[in-house]
Amino acid sequence: MSRYATITVIGRDKTGVVARVTNLLFESRANIEALEEQVTRGQFSMTLQASWRVSQFDEKALGQGLRALARELGMEIKWWFTDPKRPQRMALMVTRESHCLDAILESVKTGKLKTKIVAVIGNHRDLQAKVEKAGLLFHHVSWMNRAKAEEKTLRILEKAQADFVVLARFMKILSPNFVWRFKNKIINIHPSLLPSFPGPQPYRQAYEHGVKITGVSAHFVSMHLDEGPVIAQESFSIKPGMTLKEIICAGQKIEAKVLVKAIRLFLSKQLDVYWGVVSQV
Repeated sequence: MSRYATITVIGRDKTGVVARVTNLLFESRANIEALEEQVTRGQFSMTLQASWRVSQFDEKALGQGLRALARELGMEIKWWFTDPKRPQRMALMVTRESHCLDAILESVKTGKLKTKIVAVIGNHRDLQAKVEKAGLLFHHVSWMNRAKAEEKTLRILEKAQADFVVLARFMKILSPNFVWRFKNKIINIHPSLLPSFPGPQPYRQAYEHGVKITGVSAHFVSMHLDEGPVIAQESFSIKPGMTLKEIICAGQKIEAKVLVKAIRLFLSKQLDVYWGVVSQV
């Protein structure tokens, strides 16, 4: 029997952080299962997955050691214990459009997606009744002040013990401070064949540029807008004479389908991200 934990370390970059953290885990007799770290504009972030034999595990001592190390480094260190056999816990972020939310709710209900929805967060209340009718918790977070909104959202996600986040047509940009905490664990659906037409109005851009084929992309959210690693895509043809409204309607019909596909691939634990490219292993 083993205990498993995920540990995140975030703060201003400095020498020796990886060594200090891994040495503490070595002293606690941990086996490091996975480690990812990066530095962006002087900001350091690291995610660790570790395991211990139950007979050798001292949870109290580990907590004391990590708290002391966080103070010494002047960094944020958080940890939570997980059971690798339990269903992944998914949080959804929504705005006003319901088609992606509807597809996800139906896919979870029918068992197509083997995951547990632990929170739905919306910056508007339009979808609150739908969410609560499904027996789920809805959290309204005003996005008038992004820093405060993200801080509140992170508290909700931490309390819900969310393993990953899905932006089900959530129409707000997340800061690097938010994304760092869920590296390759935030899935977004974007209505274009990335890298073409990033930004808020891709269907209009496709219409105005007169392209003959467009589509949608499900991707991991990165620090750069609409540039994260692509998980799944699907295209459709723009026929002569199609209006912008017709293009949007055609795109929305496949947005939900591609987003559900991306979530299913993520849950399969067969996705690997290497140098910004997603591959199946």
